[in-house]
Amino acid sequence: MPASVVPPSQDHAHDTAPAGRLPAAVLMAGSCLPVLGAVLLAPVLPRMQDHFAGVPGSAALVPVVLTVPALALAVLAPFAGVIVDRLGRKRLLVAATILYALFGTAPLWLDSLHAVLISRVLVGVTEAAIMTACTTLIGDYYSGELRDRYLALQTMCASASATVFFVLGGALGAADWRAPFWLYAVGLLIAPVMARVLPTPLPSKRDDVAAARIPRSPFPVRRMAGICLLTVFGAVVFYTVPVEMAYLLDDLGTDSTSDIGAVTAVASAATVLGSVLFTRFPPHRRPRLPALFALCAAGFLLMGFADGLPLLIAGAVVNCVGTGLLLPSLVTRAMSLLEFADRGRGMGLWTAAFFLGEFLCPLVLLAGKGPAGGLAPAVALLGVAAAGLAAALLLTARRFAPAGAPESARQ
Repeated sequence: MPASVVPPSQDHAHDTAPAGRLPAAVLMAGSCLPVLGAVLLAPVLPRMQDHFAGVPGSAALVPVVLTVPALALAVLAPFAGVIVDRLGRKRLLVAATILYALFGTAPLWLDSLHAVLISRVLVGVTEAAIMTACTTLIGDYYSGELRDRYLALQTMCASASATVFFVLGGALGAADWRAPFWLYAVGLLIAPVMARVLPTPLPSKRDDVAAARIPRSPFPVRRMAGICLLTVFGAVVFYTVPVEMAYLLDDLGTDSTSDIGAVTAVASAATVLGSVLFTRFPPHRRPRLPALFALCAAGFLLMGFADGLPLLIAGAVVNCVGTGLLLPSLVTRAMSLLEFADRGRGMGLWTAAFFLGEFLCPLVLLAGKGPAGGLAPAVALLGVAAAGLAAALLLTARRFAPAGAPESARQ
């Protein structure tokens, strides 16, 4: 195949690929920072609610302290992607990580609930830049199976860190509701390491050769729109178990915090297992999106019809193995569509889609509880929707796949 028509996903080497594993470890650590904002404060919300009880509207505003960074991230990630492409990935990442620490620790000294909310919006702005830059740099530095492996590792780190941060938030919050905000200062430790060990990325030689032979391809708007829509739904699927498991357990009569924590840890481990399995499959033998959405759907249906704890846990494990496979499949698909010059913008759109799904997840299930008759039936209904999407993707792939195409092309 001529170099001028080699898709970006088939680059064989990147000139700026860093030696050793430390740069990859730094990017994984950076990718965990947005997760910190999503789960760290959940255990201390009741104590924060008590502290701001005298503030009008605090009953609605305090929960928003937890969720507003994800909304800000979803709204602003596309703009962060444009800035990433224009100003440079590394420079933006280092600056955003420093600002993340400053805005994240601001509530330690703020006495106004509205000021705390503003600081949380600013945290979401920095998270948009951090997540977009980290994912883009993985695409810049690595290619082929190594790139896929690191993108899957990004999912594993995010899933495992969510459990760790939740526990740390609860432990620190036992002393004072402000104490968990100290963890945001970790950004001041990570930023100098990023500046030192991450090389400035440049297009690979194959990208340069292709650019010299033919004009740069336009941004793949339609294909990115399709993968981003799938990612919004995939994120709703991904976050349903961690967000709703405590409520499902409570409906079954299990309200012990230790039991809830144990089940959540098992589900998180299943997500990590799914991500590990993703890296073990050769690229041409990985499960396709229809199969992954079907697997997630099966887990939801088991959870929705569970009449006891064992079946609920089994359904959660099935679902989370599926989501552990699904997320890296979606991000690697998006990455494969993008050339170097468009990678920041494309990853910004993908990141926005994912965190929009995170924000919508509880709202979707809340909207489904009434018509379905409860949370468990709403989860089962989400499973039916996931199964329907799997069937639609399978039919579409078979319809448009060329005659005689290998099974790996029928996605």
